[in-house]
Amino acid sequence: MEFSVPEEIERLCDGVRRFMDDEIYPREREIHWKPEAGGPAYPPEVRAIQQKAKALGYWAFHLPKEAGGAGIPFMHYVLVNEILGRSPLAPVGVGSQAPDSGNAELLWRFGTDEQKQRWLGPLVAGDIRSCFSMTEPEVAGSDPKLLRATAVRDGDDYVINGHKWFSSGAHGASFAIVMAMTNPENPSPYLRFSQIIVPTDTPGFQIVRGIPIMGEDDNHHAEIRYEDCRVPVSNRLGDEGSGFVLAQERLGPGRIHHCMRWLGIAQRAFELMCRYANQREAFGSTLARKANIQDWVAESRADIHAARLMTLHAAWTIDTAGASAAREEIALIKFFGARVLHEVVDRAIQVFGAAGVTEDHPLSMFYRQARLARIYDGPDEVHKMTVARRILAQYETRR
Repeated sequence: MEFSVPEEIERLCDGVRRFMDDEIYPREREIHWKPEAGGPAYPPEVRAIQQKAKALGYWAFHLPKEAGGAGIPFMHYVLVNEILGRSPLAPVGVGSQAPDSGNAELLWRFGTDEQKQRWLGPLVAGDIRSCFSMTEPEVAGSDPKLLRATAVRDGDDYVINGHKWFSSGAHGASFAIVMAMTNPENPSPYLRFSQIIVPTDTPGFQIVRGIPIMGEDDNHHAEIRYEDCRVPVSNRLGDEGSGFVLAQERLGPGRIHHCMRWLGIAQRAFELMCRYANQREAFGSTLARKANIQDWVAESRADIHAARLMTLHAAWTIDTAGASAAREEIALIKFFGARVLHEVVDRAIQVFGAAGVTEDHPLSMFYRQARLARIYDGPDEVHKMTVARRILAQYETRR
C-alpha cells in the first residue's frame, strides 16, 4: 500500500480547500434549503456554487470521466472527500451528495443506454435530483429480506405498491429507485427483489411527509406511498431478481463515501475543540492546561488517525481488488468510523460546555450526524455480526 500522494492530487486538494474557504464556509449558515415536492432541484444560491465548482473542475468526484465525473482513484477520493465532509453544503456544491452519487453509480454500471440518456446524464449534470427508496416502516431495516413492497408484472409494465420511509432526497427529486419484490416464488429470498426507476410524477407516487430527525425538519428524509404506480418494465435496473446484488454494489462504496466525509467532520470538530481549549479560561488557566482535556485531545488525534488509515486501506483494496473483495474492510470502517465520529464530536461539545449544544457552533449539527451514522447504511451491530461470522468461519476449518 503506497501512502505517497501524486502531485496533481495534492494540487487538487489544495484547490478544494480554497473552494471551501471561499464558497462553502461563508455560506453554510446562510443557505437554509428545504426542498419541496414539485419544487426545483436546487435553489439559485446552491446552483451558483455548483456553477463555480464546475468551472474549476470540482464536479462529480465519485464518477469516472467517461460518466461525466472527475475520474480519480478511490483512494485519492478519500483525501478529497475528507475535505468536502467538513461542511454538509460541500458535497451538494460539487455534485457528489448522497443519494444521487450512489444512484448515479448504479445507473452508470447497470443502466441501459436509454436509462443513461434519460436519467443519468441530467443527474450527473445537476439538472435533476433523485432518491433511493428501500427502507419500510413496518419491517426491520436491518433485515431487508422482510421488505413488503411489490412490483407485479402486467404486460410490459410493473404495478408497484408499497410503503417506504427514509427515502432520502425525495422532495424535489425527478425519480426514485425503488426496491420491490418481483419474484415472490423464488426459493432464495435474495433473488426475489428488483430495483426499478419510478418517475416522481407517476400517478400513485405520493410523498406523505418529510420525517423530522432529532428536532430537524428539513424534508431530507421522506415517507412515501406507492399506490398502483405503473411504470414500464424497461425501467428495471439489471436483471429481474437482482435487487440485492445491485444494493450491495451501491451500498458498499456508499458506506465508505460516508466514512470519508466523517473524517472531515471529526477533524473539523477536533480543530474547534483545540482552538477553544486554548482560548477558554477556567480555574486559573486555559482549558488546554487541564489534564483531562489533554487526554481528550490525544485520544481524538489517535482515533481520527486510525480511522483515516482504515479508510485509506479499504479504498486501496477497492482500487486494487474491487468492492466485493473489500467487504470486510468496508464493514470494519463503517462501524469503527461511526464510533470515532461520535466520540470526537462528543468530546468537543464537552469542551465547549453549554455553547457546544447551541446552534451558534456546528457541533450540535455534527452530533446529530454522528448519532445517525451508527444506523444508516446498516446499523453497527449488523456490520459487526457480518465481520465476526466471516472471521469465525475461517477458524472452523482449523480445528
